[in-house]
Amino acid sequence: MSEAPAPRLRPCDRAKAGATRAARPSRPLLRGVLALAVLAAGLHAPRGLAAADGSELQRLPSLGEPDSGDISEGTERRVGEYVMRQIRRDPAYLDDPLLLAYAQALWNPLVRVARARGEIVAETDQAFAWETFLLRDKSINAFALPGGFVGIHLGLIAQAATTDELAAVLAHELTHVTQRHIARSNSSARRQSALGLAGMLLGLLAAARSGSPDLAQATIMGSQAAMAQGQLNFSRDMEREADRIGFTIMTEAGYNGAGVAAIFERLQRANRLNDSGNFPYLRSHPLTVERIGEAQSRVQQAQAQAQSASLGAAGGPVGQTVRITEQRLALDLPSQEMHQLMRARARVLMELQVPALRRWQALAAQDNAVEDRVATLYSATLASLLLGEPRAAQRHLQELQARPLLPSSRPVVDMLSAEVAVAEGQAHRATAQLESLNGRDRAVRLARAEAALKWLQQSTDLRERAKARQALQLHADGLATWVIDRKHDALAWSVLSTCHQALDQPLRAVRAEAEARWALGDLNGALDRFKAGQRLVRSSRTPDYVEASVIDSRLRDLERERRRAFAEIRGMREEDLPPVLPPNVPL
Repeated sequence: MSEAPAPRLRPCDRAKAGATRAARPSRPLLRGVLALAVLAAGLHAPRGLAAADGSELQRLPSLGEPDSGDISEGTERRVGEYVMRQIRRDPAYLDDPLLLAYAQALWNPLVRVARARGEIVAETDQAFAWETFLLRDKSINAFALPGGFVGIHLGLIAQAATTDELAAVLAHELTHVTQRHIARSNSSARRQSALGLAGMLLGLLAAARSGSPDLAQATIMGSQAAMAQGQLNFSRDMEREADRIGFTIMTEAGYNGAGVAAIFERLQRANRLNDSGNFPYLRSHPLTVERIGEAQSRVQQAQAQAQSASLGAAGGPVGQTVRITEQRLALDLPSQEMHQLMRARARVLMELQVPALRRWQALAAQDNAVEDRVATLYSATLASLLLGEPRAAQRHLQELQARPLLPSSRPVVDMLSAEVAVAEGQAHRATAQLESLNGRDRAVRLARAEAALKWLQQSTDLRERAKARQALQLHADGLATWVIDRKHDALAWSVLSTCHQALDQPLRAVRAEAEARWALGDLNGALDRFKAGQRLVRSSRTPDYVEASVIDSRLRDLERERRRAFAEIRGMREEDLPPVLPPNVPL
């Protein structure tokens, strides 16, 4: 019997299967990171907590030599990778190709400007990841991790009214990374600092998402206390530095600097009206009157300079506005319409409970302002899909498609249309629709493969199944080419695994599932899948020797990685390790 990879649920399936669980952190992870946080703070963990998760507390690399005041870029990256391994296993970690592509489209121009300005030195540029990632969480938050990882809660995307407001937050977080604020604030560089750092980061994420503002605040304050006593003024200086440099980066990237003051004021006003714990960003980035005033002053200075320049330029102020618009288009920055569509998507995906989805359907039935109608219809269509109501989705989609849209926004609606077609049992039509889109786009590649997969599953006629199988093989081959240069794309590997399974290629399916596990940081899970692949080879009468060779090679690579990780986290030399390591040691 062939060993198949675990099935991967689509969004609609997750919603029907009780997707409210995805909004909360997994309990084992929550216990582990809270234990780490209280240990870092020099507190006593609750009875049974530290013992249950004690292995977690020994897995952090040292931040440097005991007497060194410097944290190397490589070490900072390793700490960040450690934290990311925990985050990727959390149910709230979300790889939504459309939202992630939008976040990267906002982020990449900021990174390019930071490089051009010399804010990113060569050593840091090479060592750090410069990646954004998403968490399915309705709270308003974004955060920088060591090593160049920046996390974004869906609640922040949903709350930001413009691309400029969201870019302002990302530019601020980017500056925390480029100025290496985390490393600078932990310059004692001892192993205890590693625990304190990870405790602060993971404790902040888990406790802030636990549903208890008091627990979140206590954990954050506790983990920070052991590592930040006497550094409050320095922390304020860091925030002001991030404000100042971030403002310059975002404006030079083509964004409107008014977004800084706008998002500050929006968050402060919302928090004042509803202090429900949904604003962890304000706890980790406290907004003082001084910071808001400085942001407003920078905007006024920039506007005065722009107005002065426009008086002597052709066309005056009107010409200046036209030139700014042309500049944004030339820089290929996301449009405001695209932001509203992605904002609508984030609002739906951050709360998958049925009552929340029903609210988006109800809102579409009301009369809305023209500028909000496109976003409302997108939300209602997506919500209807998640509720398993394709007829309602088609009704909202038809009105959405009748609206005038920018060319850059049309593919997003076309992809939604393909999802509706699949839900209506017309996956062959969805496959044809997606062929007109840019095949180099990650979201399109994944959507094509999944549509072809559904086409094969929905087909009953032999001739139709042959066509669907041919299309699926084509798109599976495309994904296989894609992951050659993108080995850490866990979602692509997972979709590829499902495709191979449907194509009766179990060995390739198991290998792709192993790569997906490894891309998520699950070393033991990856080893298990590769070994399952070896068992398939031994039991097959006609084994795929090329694939078998790849599996053998990858298994050796991961076994070496397992020994290296085992030695590193225990402060040992690899040559001092026993020949055979204990099975399933947490890594």
